[in-house]
Amino acid sequence: METSNNIDKIQEEIISEFEMFDDWMEKYEYLIELGKDLPIISEELKTEDRLIEGCQSRVWLNSELINGKMDYRADSDAIITKGIIGLLIRVMNKQTPEVIISNELFFIKAIGLQEHLSPTRSNGLLGMVKRMKLEAIKSLNLK
Repeated sequence: METSNNIDKIQEEIISEFEMFDDWMEKYEYLIELGKDLPIISEELKTEDRLIEGCQSRVWLNSELINGKMDYRADSDAIITKGIIGLLIRVMNKQTPEVIISNELFFIKAIGLQEHLSPTRSNGLLGMVKRMKLEAIKSLNLK
């Protein structure tokens, strides 16, 4: 059985990175920068079925199971949202579906992300996590 050390290590790195910033304006700027590094999905994959429900802005998520690990790509029409999905992809990308499903994303609370988002963005964050985990569950059923 694969351990979840890798996913925990990535979350710890993110927590350390966010601790370097003094206030939330700097953290938002960092989120925006992270969004610029997002592995973008191609235009033809920006379809209705890939839109994440619950998000105020439009967020498309494409996921595939490649060699037993999830491969996530996304895009959004909002820069902060792009950074948020970028963080989630950084944590969950290239992990097995089992690890994704069974692990808690503790970095969200640790960096104070949810409490610093508007209620609609916070809802969107939960929608993104839920959708990524659902995609992992679906991929298990396809094995």
